Amino acid sequence: MEISISPQIKQYFPEFKLGVIEYTAIRVSESPQMLKGRMRLFQESIFFEMEDKKVQDLKPIQEWRSIFKKLGTDPGRYRPSSEALYRRIQKQQYLDPIHSAVDLNNFFSLQHQIPFGIYDIDKLSGNIEIRVGKESDVYMAINGRDVSMNGKLLSADEKGAFGSPYVDSKRTAVTEETANALHLIYLQPSMNDENADEMLSSLTKMFIQIHGGEGKFSLIK
Repeated sequence: MEISISPQIKQYFPEFKLGVIEYTAIRVSESPQMLKGRMRLFQESIFFEMEDKKVQDLKPIQEWRSIFKKLGTDPGRYRPSSEALYRRIQKQQYLDPIHSAVDLNNFFSLQHQIPFGIYDIDKLSGNIEIRVGKESDVYMAINGRDVSMNGKLLSADEKGAFGSPYVDSKRTAVTEETANALHLIYLQPSMNDENADEMLSSLTKMFIQIHGGEGKFSLIK
């Protein structure tokens, strides 16, 4: 599987980069109590920290809002997934546990304030390209609604669009039956490569600590 960034994206954002982690032989299950407790405490701390702040003023979220805007996507209507999570927490609509992979994915997104996506590799076909969506790019999102990805940043395999820093598809969602997974981390373009590699290494270790198996990370530019 090769993962590439379209020339159109690079034209808009020369420093655009994507973190990629491939996991093999993992075990997805109900989140351990340690993760559930840590996730709950972290959300509560975010709530109190954000009482007198605006979500859109957080630097990583601000940077991703500017990416959406430059691509022609209104960030006030279609928010980066990390911003959507923060806005839920500001309303004390804390995230309910789903399973270990999704819960940890959300924890990472809250921690780093950037969009994350995790997908079942065995539901993907062929190579993957990060590109801007076309009119034909429509998929059923994880919330069960059909979403038009026209003009939005997305990831697509040979079957079509399946993921985005906005919302992911149901087709490639990770479940408790997933054994091999792909993590796409929508890094801030302003982050330097050394810091990106350190972050990806840390994410890989924590994910494997909970799920077993093996993980291999790379930085796509």
